Formats: sequence, structure tokens, C-alpha cells
Amino acid sequence: MDAAPTLAQIEAARERLGDLVIETPVHPWRGDIVEQTFGAGTEPLLKLELLQVTGTFKPRGALSVMLNLSPEVLARGVTAVSAGNHAIAVSYAARTLGTTAKVVMMKGASPFRVAQCRSYGAEVVLADDVHKAFETVEEIKEREGRSFVHPYEGPFTVLGTATVGWEFCRQAPNLDAVIVPIGGGGLCAGISRAVKLAQPSCQVFGVEPEGADSMHRSFAAGEPKGIETVRTIADSLGAPYATPGSFALCRDHVDELVMISDDDMREAMKLLFHHMKLAVEPAGAASTAALAGPLRQRLAGKRVGLVICGTNIDLETFCRHTA
Repeated sequence: MDAAPTLAQIEAARERLGDLVIETPVHPWRGDIVEQTFGAGTEPLLKLELLQVTGTFKPRGALSVMLNLSPEVLARGVTAVSAGNHAIAVSYAARTLGTTAKVVMMKGASPFRVAQCRSYGAEVVLADDVHKAFETVEEIKEREGRSFVHPYEGPFTVLGTATVGWEFCRQAPNLDAVIVPIGGGGLCAGISRAVKLAQPSCQVFGVEPEGADSMHRSFAAGEPKGIETVRTIADSLGAPYATPGSFALCRDHVDELVMISDDDMREAMKLLFHHMKLAVEPAGAASTAALAGPLRQRLAGKRVGLVICGTNIDLETFCRHTA
């Protein structure tokens, strides 16, 4: 299929995913804290993908890819590389579809996330760093004949993430803007495409951490670029490089990129916990941090969609970031 899906293809993909994923709710954020934090008249609407099965949006893309494998190919199993959330999603998808998964994670990955993968029956291989992890997954693919389920690249991955944007636009009409976290760019590529098809006048903003700015570098260069080292608490957004397909869709459909600091995400985590009772991982607070920070003045008084992308964080780490 084409890299840029049509609205009909996105709708069909959501129908095919069926009840393997949840249509996560959209919740309006109200109260005095909204005006204080985001500006008078601002209407934040939260797309609660942290309530998705496995705790993040990731099963949408993983299942979209795996449902399009032939039965013979699927039976040989799958492999993936991830800081955690995508690995968990692939593990879940493999068990759900009756196959096996061998996932590669970094040695510094959260033990909570590693345990989640194993709870779904996946074999976990630990690599020294993200670059070595990508090398290892290629070796597994070649040696064992497993299909590689990329964390953020490929038309079926984008088709899966686009279902988030399609749902959001249907649940929350007349949005002025949507803010989407960017790691590798797969989530933003899919959502931005769906939003521009469903609500063409809606602006799309992508947000990256300062310590993982591969999409900023790619936009500046006009081609996919990478980073040498990930330096952010938002490990879910720590992709080592942008890829051609997701980069192209983000370039074509994202109106602007903004950057936030780790401290911005920590403050947003506190805000979401105290006022919305949501315990999110740093990546899950990125959109909120962007609206409270670099986009506050620009979007004051607007109807703004915030993608709350995940919550796979252990209690100790959450408390450390929000103390």
C-alpha cells in the first residue's frame, strides 16, 4: 500500500483492528488550573491512549503490521527493538495472534517493561545501547527468519497509528490544533495524516525532548537524520534516527515542531497527576508540557487536542520524577 494512507484505508484499518485495541476516550480538561496553565479560554481535550491495552498506543501499529503478514510468515514469529513500549506491544500482539516474539531491549530498560514483555510470553534479549539493539534485531531476523516489526517506520505501522488521529477527530470535532509527541515519528506521521484528511484546518504540532531531537535535525536538513546519544528521561521518545517514510509524512503534514526539556515533562507529569489523576510516563506528558510551555501563547483560547501516549512507568521512577 502507499505510504500515505487515505481516510478510507484508515477507517478500514480501524475496523480490522476491532476489539484487539480499545477506542480510547477523549476527556475535556476543565477547572481553574486550565486558565492558569494554558491561558484564558483554552480548551484542552485529552486523547487517553494511556488507557490502551498494554498502556500505550503501540499495539495499533504492531497489530496492523502483523495482521498483514501471511499465516506462514506469521507462524515463523516476529522480532522487534524498543526501549519498552513497542516491545510490550509486539509481545502482546504475538500472543494474541498465536505466534512468538523475540524482542531486543537496552540493558538500561525499565525492569517493569522487561517484565511486561515476558508476561506476554516474549523472549527478551538485552543490548548495550540503542544502536547495538538495532544491529541485534537484524541478526535475529536473518538467523531465525522472524519478521521485523519496526517501531515507527512502514506503511502498516503508520496505518495503525493513523487510527488514533481518525478516532480523535471523530470524537472531538472542530479542533484548532493537535499536539503529538515524537520519538521516531511513527505516531506523529499517522496522526498528522489522519488529522489533515479529517479536519484540514486543524494545525498539527510535533513535540520532541531536547535530548532526542532527531526530527528537528531532519526538518532542518531536509532529509532523515540521527543522533549519537539519547539524553532524555523520556526513553520512549529516544529514537536514534528518523526514517524516510515517517519523516516524509511529518514533513508534509506537521505545521511546526517544538522542543521541551526534561524538567518541562516532570512538571507536566505532576500537573496531570494532581489535576487529572493520571500517572503518565515522561513521554505521556510531552504534549501537555508543550502546551504549557512553547505553545502556550500561540494556542491560548484555542480548542487543542493533546495525545497522552502512554503510562508504562514503575511507581519508584514515577515518584522520583514527580517528587
